[in-house]
This record gives sequence, C-alpha cells and structure tokens, in this order.
Amino acid sequence: MRALRILLITAIILGGLFVAADRLAVYVAQSRAADRISLQQGTAASKDVSIKGFPFLTQVADKRLDEVEVTLSGIRTSASGRPVRISELTADLYDVRLGEGFGSAVAARAQGEARISYEDLTAVAEDGVSVAYGENGKVKVTGSVEILGRTVTRSVTSTVSLAGDDTVRVRADSVPGEGIPGLEELIRKRTDFDRRLAGLPAGLKLQKVEAKPDGVVFTVTGENISLAG
Repeated sequence: MRALRILLITAIILGGLFVAADRLAVYVAQSRAADRISLQQGTAASKDVSIKGFPFLTQVADKRLDEVEVTLSGIRTSASGRPVRISELTADLYDVRLGEGFGSAVAARAQGEARISYEDLTAVAEDGVSVAYGENGKVKVTGSVEILGRTVTRSVTSTVSLAGDDTVRVRADSVPGEGIPGLEELIRKRTDFDRRLAGLPAGLKLQKVEAKPDGVVFTVTGENISLAG
C-alpha cells in the first residue's frame, strides 16, 4: 500500500509538472506568435494570440494547432488609398500548420469579425461628408453641394453592402431632388462611395457587412491564411 501511495503521489506531481510546463510553453508561444503576425499592409496597435486545446506540447510536436484565436486592435491601413483605422479584428483560426523551425504558420480556415467606427468611416468618405448610424441597420450620410448659387446640405439614409470580397459600398436609398434639376445627382456624387479595404492578413476576405450602433461590422472568412513567414 505504501508503494502504491508513493506511486500515486509521484504520478500526481509529474502530472502537475507537465501541466505547468505545458501552460508555460503556451504562454511563451502566444507571446512570440503575436509578435510575428504579419499584415498585408499597415500596422496594428496591439496583437493578442490565444492557443486553444490541451496539451499544447503534443500539438507542437505534430506541428499542427487545432485552434488559435487572434485579436488585432487599432489596425492602421488604407481604403482606396485613403488612410483608415480598423478598430478591431477577431478571428478563430483552425488547423494551423507550423512551418519548419516554426518560422511560418498557415491556417486551413478562419472566421471572425472586423469593426470600423463611424468616425473612421467618415475619414474615408468624400471630403466634408460625415457618416453616422441611422436606424434599422442603415447609416446616415450628410454632405453639402453648391447649386444655383447656394449651398444645399442633405442627410440621406444609406445602405452599406459589399462589392466583391474586399470593397465597402455605401449607397443612398433615395435622395430628395426637390424639383431642382441635377440636385439628386450632385448629392449622390458626395454621399455614395466605394472603398476597397486593404491590410487584412493574407487569405481573409469580407463575407458580410452590417451597420450597427457602434460601427460597421464585417464578417470575415478565409482559407489558407498566412499568419507569419
């Protein structure tokens, strides 16, 4: 009985040491992975990586991670040549294959969300045009035009959609022309715009977009996403 007790205590101690070593290895790996995450264009103010699954060390030995959660905040990139800030991007990456010497990592598939605030969306609209949340999943776009010697300012209710897998499209649902020839066309030239969004990790694409009170939220998906290397 004494020998069995010693064996059990030894097994518990060794098991505890293995768990501690495994968690320490995860912590170090997450920190190093965050430093190595690369964007196609631009920079991120902060990067956070969370490696899921246990044990981690056996996954490393197999050079394959089951799931990795990545959060990037304050991404500064461009939209059709204009500087833009993506408030936050979160993505769950699955079946992450590690390269030789762990110098690269590629995820088989991913899904997540990205958000751009209305202040940042205003920054990529036409000069002098502002974008804010409207209601019922719409946005309110406000701009001014010069016509017949006077300045006309209008706010229009607009729909946000995607054109392809990387371009944000904003279109007014309707524009009151007030019987003034050419007014609707002039206002649409100010309030309607397309912006191609760059800077996401290679392989990620925009899948869906929704206007919400705290910003425009994109669903992102992808295959063979390159994280580093």
